Amino acid sequence: MSGDSHDIVIVGGGMVGASLACALAAGGRPARVALVEGFPLLDRTGPAVYQPSFDARSTALSLSSARFLARLGLWEDVRRHAQPIRRIHVSDRGRFGSTAMDAAEEGLEALGYVVENQWLGNVLHDGLRACANLTLLAPARVDAVRRRADRVIVRAKLAHGDEERELDAGLAVIADGARSGLAAALGIVAQQQDYGQQALIANVAHRLAHEGRAFERFTDAGPMAMLPLVDAPDGSARSALVWVQEPGLAEQARALPEPEFLRRLQQRFGYRLGRLLRVGERHLYPLSLTRATEQARAGIVLLGNAAHALHPVAGQGFNLSLRDVAVLAQTLEEACGRGEAPGALAVLERFVARQRADQARTIGFSDALPRIFGSGLLPLAAARDLGLIGLDLLPAARSLLVRHATGLAGE
Repeated sequence: MSGDSHDIVIVGGGMVGASLACALAAGGRPARVALVEGFPLLDRTGPAVYQPSFDARSTALSLSSARFLARLGLWEDVRRHAQPIRRIHVSDRGRFGSTAMDAAEEGLEALGYVVENQWLGNVLHDGLRACANLTLLAPARVDAVRRRADRVIVRAKLAHGDEERELDAGLAVIADGARSGLAAALGIVAQQQDYGQQALIANVAHRLAHEGRAFERFTDAGPMAMLPLVDAPDGSARSALVWVQEPGLAEQARALPEPEFLRRLQQRFGYRLGRLLRVGERHLYPLSLTRATEQARAGIVLLGNAAHALHPVAGQGFNLSLRDVAVLAQTLEEACGRGEAPGALAVLERFVARQRADQARTIGFSDALPRIFGSGLLPLAAARDLGLIGLDLLPAARSLLVRHATGLAGE
């Protein structure tokens, strides 16, 4: 077994782990970083030849996330295939409440962007290849993370052959996804609150151009969102559907023949995008709020879904994780300037303290929305409709909601 010494080892090279590696490399005091990822890096694909499939999965990036990627020098590449969200329409199906948030009215270039995961991954992985002082182990599996004196030992096994590596580091960043087995092995418990819902995800082609409009529609069966996408390869207009329902209804909807599925979706969503023409592959994801009981201890920090996984209704999960990445990278750079070890408990406690308010605000917001709008109780239904009307009548209140949606509430 061979050994290597690093300042920081990142376990998980998905979008969160890759973003942290790029952020650390972009700092004024670049650290020696190793990144271990279970899958091979995405093949390099130039912007001019990138062609998504109709069914490409996508991620909603807040304005704060776009600005963070710009600071890393990655945004110009990302935006080549990103669809700006110019306007968000929020409504309560079957009731009178609705409001709209408009980027131009708020003096913003966009309220957010929708980008396909493959393209975002391509850009991040190209960014990794350009990072100085970065050791990439991919594909490789991490078997164990353990403390030894004031260091952390990460044991990794390469996917090809029997080679094992012992990575010695001051800090191990665990970013391997929700219900992390590595975090559990360290005794870090994940608290899970099941919403009793599943999200049906699919891309939908429609007759009218979306013109950068996103729709958030709350129904008695659960929230529904349509997020604007760049046009399909054949030029047709399309949007990304997130349809939240209780598991039985979601399973039924996934199994419907395409004409019947489109008929039911049209009935629930309406005709704001004209007639719905086509639906792609349908995927189901069970929904829960998952939070680790601790995000940091000496030598260990959790990021991404390993730290917190949110309800998708407000599209804030990945964006909160990117803000965590930005603050952690800044905190580690400051610590380096003071001569502090990256895994020192005092350093990691500063990171946790800096992000505590943002995490509480974002998690609370994402948790409250489906509860408020999912209730059929008449007094609560009337109150939320009055609230939506109030947002239309009170620009200051609507601007506050925009700052939450764009990830700028803490600025």
